[in-house]
Amino acid sequence: MAKEEALTEERWQAIIGNDASYDFKFFYAVKSTGIFCRPSCKSKVPNRANVRIFRTAAEAIREEFRPCKRCKPTGERLPDREWVEAIARYMERHYDSAMTLNMLAEMFHGSPYHLHRTFKKIMKATPVAYLQGIRLDKAREQLARTNMSVAEVGSSVGLPNPSYFISLFKRTFGMTPYEYRKRMMETEIWTQGGAFDEK
Repeated sequence: MAKEEALTEERWQAIIGNDASYDFKFFYAVKSTGIFCRPSCKSKVPNRANVRIFRTAAEAIREEFRPCKRCKPTGERLPDREWVEAIARYMERHYDSAMTLNMLAEMFHGSPYHLHRTFKKIMKATPVAYLQGIRLDKAREQLARTNMSVAEVGSSVGLPNPSYFISLFKRTFGMTPYEYRKRMMETEIWTQGGAFDEK
């Protein structure tokens, strides 16, 4: 593991001020996105608690951070597939949070148009469709395993509008969340009954 460098006030001011005079004196990585940058990067200021400091780009790469597409801290562009996979992993970890294309583009240092086009090319789904798929799969798990209300399930997976959640679920699976839960319960009772009868 690379030696942890201190995020001094001087370095923090260089990051929030996009100070190019600090470029290559240190690099900063953002734990929530898995990306590292030069201090001069014009991207949105990260949450200070998520920042790690490295002396070299090689150290950041060894810790499995990827170079920013915007400021190119290694002089090379991050391959599109790696960039999209990092975004997809972020969605999988934070599916229950509010998320927009613009927010993801800002966070992952690209334009919304480029993100949308590249994500769709590599993942065969738009970012919105991919995120909805994660949320609906999580919702199915919650419906089958918990006693939460339909509205609570929707809210817990990042779909807080109950009518939108219900219509999206029905459009995707051909039944409402309530009908899905009822079917799961009936299947479980039948399975348990069948297993019992065989003893």
